Amino acid sequence: MNAIAKNPEEMSAEELYALARQREEQEAAEQEEARRREREALKEKRRELVKQHRRELAQLDREIRKLGGRVPRSGQGKGARDAGPSRVLCEIVASNPPEMTTKEIREQAQQAGLNVKNLSQTLGYLKRQGKLTSPRRGVYSAP
Repeated sequence: MNAIAKNPEEMSAEELYALARQREEQEAAEQEEARRREREALKEKRRELVKQHRRELAQLDREIRKLGGRVPRSGQGKGARDAGPSRVLCEIVASNPPEMTTKEIREQAQQAGLNVKNLSQTLGYLKRQGKLTSPRRGVYSAP
C-alpha cells in the first residue's frame, strides 16, 4: 500500500521515516531547481550587460577615432586574457559595425602590423570563445 494514502497514525516508524526522507528529497530538488533558474537568470543578465557595455565602448572608440584620437587598448597589463592578435582582431571588428568580411578584417589587420597567416583559425577561435559572432560564412561582428 502507498505510504501517502495511509493515515499517518496507522504508519509504522519505517514508513514514516521513508515518507519524511521522500519529502526532504523533493524539497531539496525543488530548492536546487529554483537556484538553477536564478543562476541562469543572473547569467543571462550578465551576458546582456556585457553585450551592452561592448556596444557602448565600440561606439565611443569610433567617435574617438573619428576625431583623430587613439583608442586605449583594453585588457593591458599583467594577466590580460586576450593576448596579442586576438585582442587586436576583436578591436578591429568591434570598431567597424555592424559586420566585417574576412577580407576587410585581413586588410585592417595587415595595416595594424599583424601576421595574417592564420587569420581564419584565429577568427574561428574567437568565435568559439564568444568574442566574435558570425551571422554567415566569412562575415564577423562583435557580440
